[in-house]
Amino acid sequence: MDHLTADFVSLPVAPDLRDPAYYINRELSWLEFNQRVLEEALDPDAHPLLERAKFISIFSSNLDEFFMIRVAGIEDQLDAGIQERTIDGLTPGEQLAKIRERIFLQLRQRNDCFYDDILPALAEKGIEFVRFADLSDEQRDALRHYFRQEIFPVLTPLAFDTGHPFPFLSNLSLNLAIELNDKESHTHKFARVKVPSILPRLLFLGDIEGLTFDDKVFRYIWLEDLIANNLEQLFPKMQIINSHLFRVIRNADIEIEEDEAGDLLETIEQGIRSRRYGRVVRLDIGPEMPESIRKLLMKNLDVIDSNVYEIGGVLGLGCLVELLRIDRPDLKDEPFIPVNRIEEQFEGDIFSAIKAKDRLLYHPYDSFQPVVDFIRQAANDPDVLSIKQTLYRVGSNSPIVKALMNAVEHGKQVAVLVELKARFDEENNIVWARALEDVGAHVIYGLPGLKTHAKLTMIVRREQHKLKRYLHLGTGNYNPATGKIYTDYSLFTVNERLASEVAELFNALTGYSKYTDYMKLLVSPINTRKKIIAKIEREVEQHRKSGKGRIIMKMNSLVDDKTIRALYRASGEGVKIDLIVRGICCLKPGIPGVSENIRVTSIIGRFLEHSRAYYFANGGNCELYLGSADIMPRNLDHRVETLFPVLDREIIRTVKSDLELMLLDNTKSWLMQPDGIYRKNCCEGSEINSQSIFLNQSARRKFSNKFNQDEL
Repeated sequence: MDHLTADFVSLPVAPDLRDPAYYINRELSWLEFNQRVLEEALDPDAHPLLERAKFISIFSSNLDEFFMIRVAGIEDQLDAGIQERTIDGLTPGEQLAKIRERIFLQLRQRNDCFYDDILPALAEKGIEFVRFADLSDEQRDALRHYFRQEIFPVLTPLAFDTGHPFPFLSNLSLNLAIELNDKESHTHKFARVKVPSILPRLLFLGDIEGLTFDDKVFRYIWLEDLIANNLEQLFPKMQIINSHLFRVIRNADIEIEEDEAGDLLETIEQGIRSRRYGRVVRLDIGPEMPESIRKLLMKNLDVIDSNVYEIGGVLGLGCLVELLRIDRPDLKDEPFIPVNRIEEQFEGDIFSAIKAKDRLLYHPYDSFQPVVDFIRQAANDPDVLSIKQTLYRVGSNSPIVKALMNAVEHGKQVAVLVELKARFDEENNIVWARALEDVGAHVIYGLPGLKTHAKLTMIVRREQHKLKRYLHLGTGNYNPATGKIYTDYSLFTVNERLASEVAELFNALTGYSKYTDYMKLLVSPINTRKKIIAKIEREVEQHRKSGKGRIIMKMNSLVDDKTIRALYRASGEGVKIDLIVRGICCLKPGIPGVSENIRVTSIIGRFLEHSRAYYFANGGNCELYLGSADIMPRNLDHRVETLFPVLDREIIRTVKSDLELMLLDNTKSWLMQPDGIYRKNCCEGSEINSQSIFLNQSARRKFSNKFNQDEL
């Protein structure tokens, strides 16, 4: 009995995979992603100067959206008395406290970088930011004249007193709080002037008439600086005591009761209008603002101290992207021309290229033009009968939407699902939806309660008295602009098994079909989570047989706790797992007994890593899925998503080598540690920058050939 007891006691205890210690907070993980974006600006060797300023802009704009959506949502939970803990055990109040602490550190880093590093370096290169007060009398006179002619007419000073209510402050607005003294009544006054967003924040002095300099330096002045130094023109016969910049960020998450919406398009239009009235979630002020003005703003904006952020220097640095307009190629990334292999090999005949074999493009390294040509040629091809497509974010002046409109005018049957609920693109999508309706296209706005995020196009063409279906399946949006800066895969195929299921999915989107028997496609919210977890568990079984279990997943975010637990279980069985996660990752790698076989990598570079790829070794019969879905509850439960299988073995090998190259990146990659902190992947041996290699087609082929040879 004693012997049996001793053996029983020595058995290892299985870890509780629901333990909060094994997870990272979703919001704090996102902040770490934004920190990695900021690091691209902090590193003087990472990018040319103007590109570093661009990353300051991206970091700042990201943070604004984080407050408008995520922080606003947590504050709503707090106000509603919800104390439910997150996967890592934090209450809403605890999350807000940690968020605030982390952001203050980041803002300090950002400002130190911009003011103490980037600005002086730009000045050395002949790009200067000047202050109105530092200019000569003649130069100030020229600017005053410019102010009177070009800026004064669009300004609206708003008083605040017993006869004037506190003015409304729109979301993301930059404002001047002005203290005045009435010379006649000797009374203290308060007014607000909005810095107009319709004017550029950065005024190029070389464009201002009458303003001359003796050199070829690019000089800029902040719009608010010019306004603040000409307030006497707005308030004649008043003494300007002082002015103080402040900025407002509001809750911008539109809530739509779709079941009660008589017309979804009109309902979303109303929601867009209401967005500007959302509750204030952040008030940015300068440290020099007097307590009296601060209290006045807090009272009238209904915010508490935890909503107030004292930030030195300029407020709202998202505008720095404007600097990329400067004609200084020596301070920017080297330009490149994407390869258009279909144009080269098939003289642009997209249908012949696809019919010959499946085609995979990797944007932006491969041109996005074939995706546009796919729709354009279909619109003009007399053998094409119909086009069906989903549109999530298409951008302004969209050539794809224009091609769809042209197709209708050429007598094609065109059905388009335009997702009106694509956040911050609602207005743009409403415009395109109406334009398509006006020419006679069948336009669907989406399914109630779900966003349609899948990237699908199906073209039906008559060939030799039979109908043939051509597909484009993608990981990114149908937007040529983002196709130049986001990494995404495009697959063209005529595979009938895939085409049949895509047709069923379109019927579900446009009609009342309740088809669920997808065998090839993974479709959210129907079967994506279930099948991904099943494939993880299958990899465990294969590993038990061969000892060669391998999973590689590339995505934007990993949040879903059920999938994370499946990955933990696979790691515990010895399966080697590599996760390439650009942004949020709630899984902790490298924990003994839980995730020691899991490695988490994040790549932040010139291009935004946006493609999703899911690879399973499957005992030598490898499987690869590409598509639109991240492993997040919203993608698995609340969106229409697709992950599609790659059936061509050569393409599978190509994507697998792409993923292996990213895992070897020692220049732009970050490795997550067991405590959730990321460390830059130090360069050991020769430098490997995966994005740079992808830019060089011959280098990419060389690596792919070497990798595939090694695999054999």
